Amino acid sequence: MKKINRIILSAVLASSVMGACKESFLEKTPQGELAPSQLQNTDGVEGALIGAYGLLNGNLSGTWGNYSSAPSQWLYGEVASDNAHKGSNSGDQPNMNQIELYQATAVNDNADVMWSRCYEGILRVNNTLRLLAAVQAGSGNKFSDTRAKEIEGEAKMLRAHYYFFLVRLFKNVPYIDENTPTSVAATTKNDKDVYPMIIADLTTAVANLPATKPKGEVGRVDKIAATAYLGKVLLYNKQYGPALTHFKTVMAARPDITTLNFLDNFDVTKENGPESIFAVQHAINPDGSGDNANVGDMLGGLYGNAPVSCCGFFQPTIDLVNAYKTTAAGLPYLDNTYRNAPVILSDFGLTAAQKAAYVLDKTSRVDPRLDYTVGRRSVPYRDWGPMAGDSWIRDPAYAGPFVGVKHMIEAAQFGTQSVAGANYVTGLNVNIIRLADVYLMAAECEAEANNYEGARTLVNKIRQRAANLPAKQVGGTPAANYLVSQYTTAWTDKATTLKAIHFERRLELALEGHRWYDLVRWGEAKATLEAYSAFEGTYLSSYKNLVFTEKNTYYPIPQPQIDRSKGALSQN
Repeated sequence: MKKINRIILSAVLASSVMGACKESFLEKTPQGELAPSQLQNTDGVEGALIGAYGLLNGNLSGTWGNYSSAPSQWLYGEVASDNAHKGSNSGDQPNMNQIELYQATAVNDNADVMWSRCYEGILRVNNTLRLLAAVQAGSGNKFSDTRAKEIEGEAKMLRAHYYFFLVRLFKNVPYIDENTPTSVAATTKNDKDVYPMIIADLTTAVANLPATKPKGEVGRVDKIAATAYLGKVLLYNKQYGPALTHFKTVMAARPDITTLNFLDNFDVTKENGPESIFAVQHAINPDGSGDNANVGDMLGGLYGNAPVSCCGFFQPTIDLVNAYKTTAAGLPYLDNTYRNAPVILSDFGLTAAQKAAYVLDKTSRVDPRLDYTVGRRSVPYRDWGPMAGDSWIRDPAYAGPFVGVKHMIEAAQFGTQSVAGANYVTGLNVNIIRLADVYLMAAECEAEANNYEGARTLVNKIRQRAANLPAKQVGGTPAANYLVSQYTTAWTDKATTLKAIHFERRLELALEGHRWYDLVRWGEAKATLEAYSAFEGTYLSSYKNLVFTEKNTYYPIPQPQIDRSKGALSQN
């Protein structure tokens, strides 16, 4: 079974309904719903667990409207950072503009979607755990002790994931588990630190889950996924020593990163390979529909006469493109002088006549990961042909001349891996954690332990792998002067080591949903984003003079949620 199909369960799980009423018609189970007694069996538990997996793609129903709950976190993790613009045009999805410009309010609908989807996932996990306990305590068929522990481990890892997505975005969130009565859940306050509960859930998951996929189904979480996730959460809590122990376990369980192909991470035919640690499974339904597919990234389809023409969102920044420039030694410009001339702009700012006569500058010295992350004018874009420039972009004057690559698929795969007539909805998985991410998190931990050479070794492995990427060809010659080298000089201080690691995370993981969260946890958001604004605003006026304050490090609690809680939730 390649994917876990998503099942939406509609069930009444309250212990009683209108207990004072005795009319028999009130005691009947409504059509289309399952009574708790119907679910209190092994099949019911397994179905509820699949339903809990189902919210990983951020979708409750249909395909449209799930953008802010996308597992890729393209909106919060990338558009809110220096890596990506919202794209499209200024009038489209205006509440996304608030996020990009650090002006989000409590009535921003994107935040409410993210909140509600994650808590729906938590609800499904809690229901699974309640049903599991009832089945194991009952007199009917039960799970083996082994499978019962696995189910608990799977469910608690999923719950940890949903809470982690919530807490790093909203900070102050109410904690509700399977032991919280329904009458209490709606009015639970958001005045407790939920990280200890997340860590506890992941610790249980590590203890309970097997090294192989439960039930032999590749979409399920396993011990290595739980171990990596626990390490990541510990890292966010600055528990570097324990985190490093977990990361070393993960790295030892997988092939050396230098032997793995960077491109496999973004190839729908190579999913769930050795670099994939925890991935959200996406699939086109047997009837060709796409509600189990990658609906969160659908707005990132391109525009105009591109092979995928919808909707022109999620465009890489000029700053990100230039961050891939390398020195004569093949190293990044860690001092941010990559912003100095000559700036890589493709055909941006040229007259119509100049654009018509545009010839790609092949002399730009860049890391080869650039052209497998960003689409540039005249450079081959997957198997679609040369990126055509403005005719593939909705409003270049608003969001620049570049498009994203990692979230799309090959044109040759449209027939089986995308929705017919809507090729922007694909079956491409989203990696929440992949092995390169683990290497770089481990490098951070090594740096914090003053093992600078250990950190350099890990970063160099990522760069060694990058150097193996084949050069994109234009007219039979490389599309750029591709050069990426390893750090050969010893690292001897923490500041330099961390700067190199942070820069490497940007290059390796760009447009994968990590960047804003990294900047916040490093305490570098204000300085980095305001410096970015000064550069980017030189070319795109919408992004000039941005101001990032302390309150921008997390988001307002959605006002609709405060209203529903009858005041139990406190605004950040």
